[in-house]
Amino acid sequence: MGRNGTAGSRRRFLRLGAAGVAASWAALHGRSAWSADDGAFEVEEVPIDGLQAAMKEGRATARAITQAYLDRIERLDRKGPTLRSVLETNPDALAIADALDAERRAKGPRGPLHGVPILLKDNVDTRDRLTTTAGSLALEGSVPARDSFVAERLRAAGAVLLGKANMSEWANIRSNKSSSGWSARGGQCRNPYVLDRNPCGSSSGSGAAVAASLCAAAVGTETDGSIVCPSNANGLVGIKPTLGLVSRAGIIPIAHSQDTAGPMARTVRDAAILLGALAGIDPRDAATAEGKGRGAPDYAAFLDPNGLKGARIGVARKNAGFHRDVDRLFEQAVQAMAKAGAVIVDPADIPHLGEYDATELEVLLYELKADLNAYLAGLGPDARVKTLADVIAFNESNAEREMPCFGQELFVQAQAKGPLTDKAYLDALAKNRRLSREEGLDAVLKQHRLDAIVAPTGGPAWLTDCATGDHFGGGSSTPAAVAGYPNVNVPCGHSFGLPVGISFMGAAWSEPTLIRIAYAYEQATKMRQPPRYLASLGLN
Repeated sequence: MGRNGTAGSRRRFLRLGAAGVAASWAALHGRSAWSADDGAFEVEEVPIDGLQAAMKEGRATARAITQAYLDRIERLDRKGPTLRSVLETNPDALAIADALDAERRAKGPRGPLHGVPILLKDNVDTRDRLTTTAGSLALEGSVPARDSFVAERLRAAGAVLLGKANMSEWANIRSNKSSSGWSARGGQCRNPYVLDRNPCGSSSGSGAAVAASLCAAAVGTETDGSIVCPSNANGLVGIKPTLGLVSRAGIIPIAHSQDTAGPMARTVRDAAILLGALAGIDPRDAATAEGKGRGAPDYAAFLDPNGLKGARIGVARKNAGFHRDVDRLFEQAVQAMAKAGAVIVDPADIPHLGEYDATELEVLLYELKADLNAYLAGLGPDARVKTLADVIAFNESNAEREMPCFGQELFVQAQAKGPLTDKAYLDALAKNRRLSREEGLDAVLKQHRLDAIVAPTGGPAWLTDCATGDHFGGGSSTPAAVAGYPNVNVPCGHSFGLPVGISFMGAAWSEPTLIRIAYAYEQATKMRQPPRYLASLGLN
């Protein structure tokens, strides 16, 4: 559902290029080079509350807002910088917006997402005129029998499902040599801060599109790093929830022991609003039963600008040290938290780092075969592929289009795995849970009585290189991912103009605490800057 690149490995600008020059001029004049200039409603960097205020005050309608995002997709994604972050837009988006406008006039808004356009990653099922393909030609044209739980919840909240975002094909589980953000259907997604840099994956399109204000917010999915890494690389807030807070029913899977969907937005408040709409109990996903009485209908209620005061924050030093600028920004972030009243426990390292990298991949491969086979079997008799073996064969038959840069060795390895009753699988899963949970995050949280653990999310975006794949320098997503615990990325600064984020990790079901702390940090520092669409850093 989302692996960040390869699991377990993980001045002034001298030359801008045409796109960079235009964007730099626009930055000096306080607007994007691709902002609307035709009198249309301007959506660039407008938060969800701002959209609601415009609709309430009659300055805009859901239709005008939706049209503004569709126009912006045309200007930036299809033309201009050509981000390639959106695979397809919903042909019914304007009609949905019209209906929501009529409902607002008759009854008032349903809630904070009424009339707000949201993009979905292309592994999230929708039963409409959009397709759900995980970026693969093998599923081109696939329309599932029903909405995913996530789509159902968004429709019920009054959101406009704007379209499907590009992604790392098959959520980055096809090859260890992949280029994050590439799919056969969408091509290579680009980072809106510097276009030859990678947006990270696998929720690459969701990240790039939100950063470029092509939607109000987006849904991403994560198995290990695929919400927090693209949020880090694209200057966003990303929330990877506790396993079971958001149903996975109707989402193309990797592994049920780690998969989850979550919000990606430009602010903590927007992410909290979206999380409230996504969370809920679903009979189709047994894991959500554990969330009974633990979830919240309104995560925005936990936003507190003084939320760092008295909070005990542990510093995961062993997750740092992989990049000079990241270390500098991380130190500044820790100091900002202390200044805001947090009690800093330094160090508070997470035990057993690196000790379950191999068994994590073992579990993912076993579960990929079982879970993907189950999903494909539910697509119906007209589906082009019905098993993982069929997908492998399709890729081999269409290698020129499907495998121009990297192969499918992880698919082949997964296909060779046995059933989920195999001792090798059960032993690996038990080891992962023990080392990541009770002997990992739970142990350090309890030992130091911590509310949260902070670590650098990752490095600045690397140069996209289809020939050799991702160049991931370091990160901190694995402990929370393997444990199934929440993780929140917030921007903490920039390195050579590229965003860098900090992660707030906590115990299972601690989203309210993490959101409170993350919001207080965001308000104290305000590090997010909009993208400038530079062609290149142009460094010697």
